[in-house]
Amino acid sequence: MATTKLAGNPVQLAGDFPGKEKSIKNFTAVKQDLSEVCLEDFQGKRKVLNIFPSIDTDVCATSVRTFNQKASDLENTEVICLSFDLPFAQKRFCGAEGIENVVTGSLFRNPDFAKDYGLLIEDGPLKGLTARAVIVLDENNKILHAALVDDISHEPDYNAALAVL
Repeated sequence: MATTKLAGNPVQLAGDFPGKEKSIKNFTAVKQDLSEVCLEDFQGKRKVLNIFPSIDTDVCATSVRTFNQKASDLENTEVICLSFDLPFAQKRFCGAEGIENVVTGSLFRNPDFAKDYGLLIEDGPLKGLTARAVIVLDENNKILHAALVDDISHEPDYNAALAVL
């Protein structure tokens, strides 16, 4: 079981955060049009999983904007932004912001995802949401980079994540 912080206060997480060199198992998320997308749908491509609590917070929104901008320069790579936000909120945000270079996925139909990846917040005001993390996968879903952000109120290290690509 891992821990992180929220504005300096400890937060317990359920499950085990995956480490580098491991393979990640398939999961399903819901796209903005309410269709489902699976990790397997991106087979043969590198993937950046940008995982966060809610697109309606400043830091989460910034991470989606930043990865959207950086994704335009990445070859054979998909950036998948994952949260428990409903697809309607993700669609509203992406439409208003002109976000076109990332895929958003709602985890509302797959609540086990957060625990399976050691990211389920078990206490505090964000209980039940995902902690902030970035996981970078190769074409075969082997983890190249896995970083659980030290404090949910901080942005991820974009350069460290993208450097492995």
